[in-house]
Amino acid sequence: MTTNALPRRPSLGLFFATLVAVVLAAPSARTQAYPSRPVTFVVPFAPGGLSDVPARVLAAEMQDRIGQPIVVENKPGASGVTGATSVWRAEPDGYTLLVNALADVQNLHYIPVPYNAVTDFALIGQITEGPPLVLIVNANLPYKSVAELVADAKTNPNKVSFGTSGPASSPVIAVTQLNALAGTKIVDVPYRGSGQAAVAVVTGEIQGAFVFYSNAKPLSDDGKVRALAVAGAQRLASWPDIPTMGELGFPGFDHRGFVGLAAPGKTPAPIIAFLNKHLNDTINSASFRGRMEPLGMTIPVDNTPEKFAAYMRQEMARQAELAKLSGHSPMEPKR
Repeated sequence: MTTNALPRRPSLGLFFATLVAVVLAAPSARTQAYPSRPVTFVVPFAPGGLSDVPARVLAAEMQDRIGQPIVVENKPGASGVTGATSVWRAEPDGYTLLVNALADVQNLHYIPVPYNAVTDFALIGQITEGPPLVLIVNANLPYKSVAELVADAKTNPNKVSFGTSGPASSPVIAVTQLNALAGTKIVDVPYRGSGQAAVAVVTGEIQGAFVFYSNAKPLSDDGKVRALAVAGAQRLASWPDIPTMGELGFPGFDHRGFVGLAAPGKTPAPIIAFLNKHLNDTINSASFRGRMEPLGMTIPVDNTPEKFAAYMRQEMARQAELAKLSGHSPMEPKR
């Protein structure tokens, strides 16, 4: 006669050991599965701008590499603070990313910002460097050089007006720096963006402006404006006959934009590494470079999160010095 033995119950110790193993493995499994759904790039400025265009080209090309759609969402407002704040507060899971820009290292010196643009985000890497600002004047004006412009502005204080695009923007900072270095009183007239300021120069509504290369070059080629100088560290390969402001006796006159990619703080390091790899693979492709070069943008070299963070810290300190020219000083984040 045989007796059916009852199945043994697993020991309580084995049960808890298995449970702990599952819990500890869960974050790793989630990281390995990334991405399993669409990723969103938040652009904190309006469509068509200098941050939006590289972001859209990057999204279209990078989504094939990561195997998931990348959606670009524009959240403009408060010089980029509105969109950046939404990402800062987002879940740190790699699905909501910020397309950051030069405004992130300028804003803190001029307007209330609730976050630190470096330490409160997990920086992934730069997308592009540039474009630089270009000093343009109306083509019908007699100014053939920056020296002639400065001489007239000194002789006739408040006569020359330049278009700008907001209190914490590169164009108005450039005007402030020029006034400080040259002893002029060029008046800044605010517009909604660099493009509108360039149009106002063409119509003669204002005498000149510091506008980005992508706005300046086509208008200059058409003879509608005259380009006097590039506000960058070196002459542009695509515009070699236009001198830099530094060459003309204005040291430290370097106003170049950048576009980067960042995630909410505490995003897992494996996700940041994954995104950095595919970001670099994409921006170094011939197709991406070909879309950026006509805009006066270049591709960063040795593009690591650490190098990007160091660059942003350096720029934040430099922008603090420029802010002092207009009576502003760095503020603490208003959390």
